Amino acid sequence: MSLAKRTIVIFCILGFMIGMLTVAGGDVAAQTVTRQTTVVMQYTEYLWWLIRFSDNQILCQIAVDHEGPPTVREVGLACGSDLANQWWTTPPCNPKKPINRCEGVYIYQAASTPKEREVLVTLPSPMVWVTLEGCSPTPPENLCAELPSLVLTGEEPLPDERIIAIQGIFDGQLFYCEGDICKLPLKTTPPQGITIEFWADSSYGDSSEHFTAHVRVLDSGVSPAPGGAGWYVDVISSQWQGEPLASCARIWEAFPPAGTPPNWLSTPDHFELLASGDPYYYLAGRLISQGVVDASICPNNGLLPNGYTDACGLEAARPLVEDWQNQFDNRIIEAANETGVPAQLMKNLFAQESQFWPGMYRVPFEFGLGQLTDHGVDAVFLWNPSFFQQFCPLVLSEYACSRGYLSLSQDEQAILRGALALQARTDCPDCPTGIDLTNTFFTVSLFANTLQANCAQIARTIFTATGQMAGRLATYEDLWRLTIANYHAGPGCVSFAIHQAWQTAQTLSWDVVSTRFTEPCQGVVPYVEQITR
Repeated sequence: MSLAKRTIVIFCILGFMIGMLTVAGGDVAAQTVTRQTTVVMQYTEYLWWLIRFSDNQILCQIAVDHEGPPTVREVGLACGSDLANQWWTTPPCNPKKPINRCEGVYIYQAASTPKEREVLVTLPSPMVWVTLEGCSPTPPENLCAELPSLVLTGEEPLPDERIIAIQGIFDGQLFYCEGDICKLPLKTTPPQGITIEFWADSSYGDSSEHFTAHVRVLDSGVSPAPGGAGWYVDVISSQWQGEPLASCARIWEAFPPAGTPPNWLSTPDHFELLASGDPYYYLAGRLISQGVVDASICPNNGLLPNGYTDACGLEAARPLVEDWQNQFDNRIIEAANETGVPAQLMKNLFAQESQFWPGMYRVPFEFGLGQLTDHGVDAVFLWNPSFFQQFCPLVLSEYACSRGYLSLSQDEQAILRGALALQARTDCPDCPTGIDLTNTFFTVSLFANTLQANCAQIARTIFTATGQMAGRLATYEDLWRLTIANYHAGPGCVSFAIHQAWQTAQTLSWDVVSTRFTEPCQGVVPYVEQITR
């Protein structure tokens, strides 16, 4: 081979390698670009003087960029903590008294000046969204008549910039698509699904963050259309824009059972399908004791010393018992659709926790249909950040809430827990049944959010024990069993059982974890089995 030909071949190989590096890792260089710009903002500077009463001497100047007097923190930064404390503790000056006879210090607004300043602003990053083409699967079955394509769509938020490519790794293979749309034909996957990593490259010179999608495609064995086959298609991704995912499935990265879920994990379309007619002896006893049901034909009015009723009392109360336990069904389904927590699971849990009597039941200081406790309130604030951000500003200042629950003082946390407990408390001496039913309907959503928080806590517990995502080690059904156990027995019981199961058996199936609970915690096993039967 001539020198010229060898040179051409070498350059071709180098060009190919550089191209592949661009596809596989070119985004690394792009990510070093900082998406920031400087903007000029106009504001008003307010100048305050800190003045001593006795001699009218100006001790300090405080410049702030907001209307109203400076805060103690602002005075402390400008004048020192001693002067700030002196100002904060100075009592108001008696207007009948000469000002130089007053003690302490005061502040006085001396001037206000329009100003400009440069502010460093972080610009929004490019995004990639995930949809399907060729099928719009509807939960819970997510059945498609034909194999769809996974569509990745890039979005560049900056004007005058565009997405130039979408790339990533699909089932271990590199892919690269020019432009802002990339279509990846799907095929049948293993039962555990496959993971796709993807990102977008921008003309700005950088890339989006790396996103993932967990995709499962299973042959359904049924024909959704005459003469056709069918596939169950499930996609779990933060970037998914199809039908909303069950929230806990995304938290765990665990696929729900293919096809129709078991009844205890279902959410029916109509509240009539959630109706039950179970004989609840405690509920009947409460209705009799409140005078809502006349059981005078029964000995002792049908009531037992523990608050339950006997068979005679239950028979007298039976029609109202059935109406009472089903009156919350519509709200339960609404909360299920809002949060992704299965409606039947919630109803089964309410049956176990309170027999649908939302007042105090069995144990004092447990409230509502789900018998919320102080520890349960802690869980929802710690593990459901969106709920915390919605509820906290209703009780505490926005500044305090912006720091997060763990950054609050113990007193602030106690105030927040108390406020939420009051929301869950439904005892009402002046109401006809002794129960505030309006507040009871409100708390259904609260308990759904609490279960969602327990999903997140279980995900973290499993990751701490194993270093892996929950959905890689346990089924969707068993993760719900662990979540129910966490709700009822608390994270101490469940965390110990999970760590023991992993260390001794390298599995997190419910059958194994349920045998690892310590003796004080073993009561949670029949509790979970009753809810999931």
